Amino acid sequence: METIYDVFKQQVTAQTDAVAVMDEKKCLTYSELDAIATEIADGFPVKQPAKVGIVMSHSVEMIATILAVLKSGAAYVPAEPSFPKERIKYMMEDCDFVVTDKGIQHIHNNINKVSDLAYILYTSGTTGKPKGVMVTNENVLHYVRAFQHEFNPQPGDRMLQHSVCSFDIFVEEVFTTLLSGATLCIPSEETKADIHRLMDYIERNRVTMLSSFPYLLLEMNKLPRIPHTLRLLISGGDVIRAKYIDRLRTQGVMIYNTYGPSETTVCASYFRVDNAQPLADGTFPIGKAVLGTSIEILDDRLQPVKDGETGEICIFGNGISLGYQGDVPENANFTTMPDGRRVYRSGDLGYVLPDGNLAFLHRKDKQVMIMGKRVESDEVENVLCDQREVETAVVCPQTDTDGLSYLVAYVVPRSKRFSLNTLKRSLADHLTSFMIPEFFVTMPSLPMTPNGKVDRRALPIVRKEGRLYA
Repeated sequence: METIYDVFKQQVTAQTDAVAVMDEKKCLTYSELDAIATEIADGFPVKQPAKVGIVMSHSVEMIATILAVLKSGAAYVPAEPSFPKERIKYMMEDCDFVVTDKGIQHIHNNINKVSDLAYILYTSGTTGKPKGVMVTNENVLHYVRAFQHEFNPQPGDRMLQHSVCSFDIFVEEVFTTLLSGATLCIPSEETKADIHRLMDYIERNRVTMLSSFPYLLLEMNKLPRIPHTLRLLISGGDVIRAKYIDRLRTQGVMIYNTYGPSETTVCASYFRVDNAQPLADGTFPIGKAVLGTSIEILDDRLQPVKDGETGEICIFGNGISLGYQGDVPENANFTTMPDGRRVYRSGDLGYVLPDGNLAFLHRKDKQVMIMGKRVESDEVENVLCDQREVETAVVCPQTDTDGLSYLVAYVVPRSKRFSLNTLKRSLADHLTSFMIPEFFVTMPSLPMTPNGKVDRRALPIVRKEGRLYA
C-alpha cells in the first residue's frame, strides 16, 4: 500500500533541487529535506516505533521530523510547546518517545501497533480529557487527491504554514504542498502575530495559497489590499460570513468555504464563495462533497430525510479515520450502514439546497429552551453577526440558578459609535423577543484558542439569579 512518504519520495525525484520548505532562517530543497528526514529517522532510539510525539517550534526541522516519523512507519502525535504541560503529558503518554527542539525524550516501547497510522490529533473530549483521532496514510492520500482535484497545486505554488500543528488545517498545509511539488513557507510566531508583517511576508516570499480560520480572512478584509501573489484563500474550521470578505471578494482571489470534522480527514466539502451569493443569514453553503467522499442528510435512525428538510450531516468515503484512540463513548459516532458502508455521524445539522449544495445549520447539542420555546443559539448568532454595527460576535447559552436557560451575546463593535439600543432595535426586526440575548458584552476582540477558533471558555461569564418560588 502506498504511503505518504512514498508519494513524497516521488516528488524528491521529480523536484530534486526545488525548494520544499522554508522558514525565516533557512530553506531546504526536496533532496535536502529528504536527507535530513533520513538522518533524523536513523537516530531514533526505537528502530520500529509505533507512535512518536513531536513537540517542536515550527521550522524546517519540525517538517523534517514529521517526515522522519512517517518514513519509520510510525504515526506522529503533535503538540505545540505552548500547550499546558499536563495536556502535553496526557497526549504523549502512549508514545515510544518524544522529539523536541532540545532532542529526544525516551518514554517506553509501545507494543500496540496500529497498521498504516499517519498521525493522531487530539480534540476536546466530553470527559474533560482530549481524545485522539487516528488518521491513516490512506486517509491523508485521499485528501491530497481531493485537494489536487479542486485547487491544482503545482511546482511554483507556495503555501503559507499558519496553523498550529494540532489542528488539521496544518495537515492540509503540509501534505497537499509537499506531495504536489510546491513549497511550504513557515513564518515566525512574531510575523504571524502581526497582520501587516504577515502580509509583507506573503508578498516577499510570493505565497500563492493560504488556508486558515475565517478570522484571519476578516483581518485581511480590513486592509486596503492583499498581496498580489495570492491566488487562493481557504476558510475552514468555523462559519465564514459575507461581511468578513466583502472587500476580499473584489480583489480577484479565489475564496473557498470548507467543512469537515477532523474525524473525516481535514475537509469533506468545498464551496467557492468569492463569486457566490450568501444565504439569507449572511453565511455561505458548505458546498458539495470532495472527491472520494459522499455526504447524506439523515435522521436519527440513519434514514434519508426529504429534500430541504433538516437532518444530521453524515459523511462517507475514504476520509473516514479509524476512530478515536482507546475505548471512548464517542467511537459510537463511527458506525456501519446496513449496506456495509462506514459512516461518521458528525453531530452537525444541515439540509440540501435546491441547487444540490449543502447548508450547515448548527450542532445538534446547541439547542436550548427559553420561555418554553426552542432556540438555536447559532441562529441568533448568525443574525447578530449580520448587523451593520457588528464586526463579529458569538452567542452562548447559560443557565441560571433555577436551571433555566438564557443567552449572552459577546460583541465586537465595528466602530466606536456603537449603540446597544440601536442594535437591539435592529435585532427585533429579525428575531422574536425571547430569542434576543438577555445580556450583551462588548469586547475589543474575541479570545482565540491556539487552534484559531473562538475560545468560548475564556469569555467572561455573566451570571443570573433565578426566581425562587416558595
